[in-house]
Amino acid sequence: TAESTRRLSGHETQALAALAARRLNREPVARILGVKEFWGLPLRLNAATLVPRPETETVVEVALAAIDQDGPRSRALRIADLGTGSGALLVALLHELPNASGIGTDVSREALEAARDNANRLGLASRTEFTACDFGAALSGPFDLIVSTPPYVVTGDIAALAPEVRHDPRRALDGGADGLDCYRTIAGQAPGLLRPDGHLVVELGIGQEPDVLTLFRLAGLTPSPARLDLSGIPRALHAHVATMTP
Repeated sequence: TAESTRRLSGHETQALAALAARRLNREPVARILGVKEFWGLPLRLNAATLVPRPETETVVEVALAAIDQDGPRSRALRIADLGTGSGALLVALLHELPNASGIGTDVSREALEAARDNANRLGLASRTEFTACDFGAALSGPFDLIVSTPPYVVTGDIAALAPEVRHDPRRALDGGADGLDCYRTIAGQAPGLLRPDGHLVVELGIGQEPDVLTLFRLAGLTPSPARLDLSGIPRALHAHVATMTP
């Protein structure tokens, strides 16, 4: 290249050494760069957001399949992304659903700043809004689709996670003593927020499908078997509000 023989300045050498030290400390490249691609879209990150994972795209796939069953993607839809973080799920879905609008929630205002920035940069500002609350606590339905990648790691397991994962904010990882606290919250809120024919799709942690199926059934939801991710792990669970039989 044109500058292949140029010597680095002292400032450049220090900057490069600092970046290398961060990576040697097992900080993910996406967090060092401050950006990660999800569903083909470049998303900016900050200290309050998870690094979006490829397996989370399974949630988008299941959500779109549910929408496709009901009609064309061009119809008007209302979507909620509970615990939106960087806004990954919401912006991916709005990218595919041209007349949908959506709201993302998070308890972290810093995370909401990242989500709002991503929506703005991707030309989705007019179809998004964001609010600080615990999952759907401050929302009013009805929604056609609710999605979530909630914290699902058992509290006692966090210390044993891979170093790259431990760079994510603990609040976005910690699912409580059994990893199911956030699913209980979502199960309690979703039936009152969904349209009668609406859809709920959540990401699961490894081995959580049986417990989440039970929680959702007890809340009056009708869940389906989870879709496997590319590693063969049950990852995206779809449910809808159970209808009463006359």
